[in-house]
Amino acid sequence: MTTSAPARLVILKTGNTTTPILESFGDFDRWFLNGLSEKLDRQVVDVTCQPLPGEPDQWDGIVVTGSPAMVSDRAPWSESAAAWLAKAVELGVPVLGVCYGHQLLAHAFGGEVGYHPEGRESGTYPVKLHEAAKEDALFASLPDEFKAQLTHRQAVLRLPAEAVLLASNDFEKHQAFRIGPSAWGVQFHPEFTADIMRAYLNVQAPDLEKEGFKPDTLIRQVEDSPHATSLLQRFSDLVIKRRQT
Repeated sequence: MTTSAPARLVILKTGNTTTPILESFGDFDRWFLNGLSEKLDRQVVDVTCQPLPGEPDQWDGIVVTGSPAMVSDRAPWSESAAAWLAKAVELGVPVLGVCYGHQLLAHAFGGEVGYHPEGRESGTYPVKLHEAAKEDALFASLPDEFKAQLTHRQAVLRLPAEAVLLASNDFEKHQAFRIGPSAWGVQFHPEFTADIMRAYLNVQAPDLEKEGFKPDTLIRQVEDSPHATSLLQRFSDLVIKRRQT
């Protein structure tokens, strides 16, 4: 009896975390690998210094990480990755873009990305689902409101025309969206643990103070975000199921 090969998923790594966080928790790709199903054949490609991983339809699923880079800088590697993602979506390959990946996906389809007019969002905050999320393949069955880890200065200022808005909060209107049946962007970080979020706030503390925040308060308010984290397993299950059908 033969068994079919596992679904193939590629993580497009778009940068590196800071040295103190790297030394304690590993890098972006490790956090995603911790949350994505081990039933997947998971590979990592750092698109800032490596070629794009072949044709998008060679993969059953694609995840795009966060980054210290800014989409609005339009670095050549970033623009190439955006075009590759647009092709992936057109081919129907499931895509999950997180933070930078969320913004890059919106940019790839003509959305506007830039610095948030109200500055930085960093810490644990509630995210509220819109009605469209109740019928969404990735977000259906999540509670109407859940906590998520967030850290970003840029945002999707204008969604692509074909995007479906799925989630918002008081600071950020475009917390999650979908393009087509199976490409999602989320501004929040499902790959973050509470400890990683606290580490970010500690690293950012001097800048946060200059911007009028109270880092100690933000750190005390950090809590686990299991519903947000569940999106990585949900996306894994979706990729596996599509491979089997």
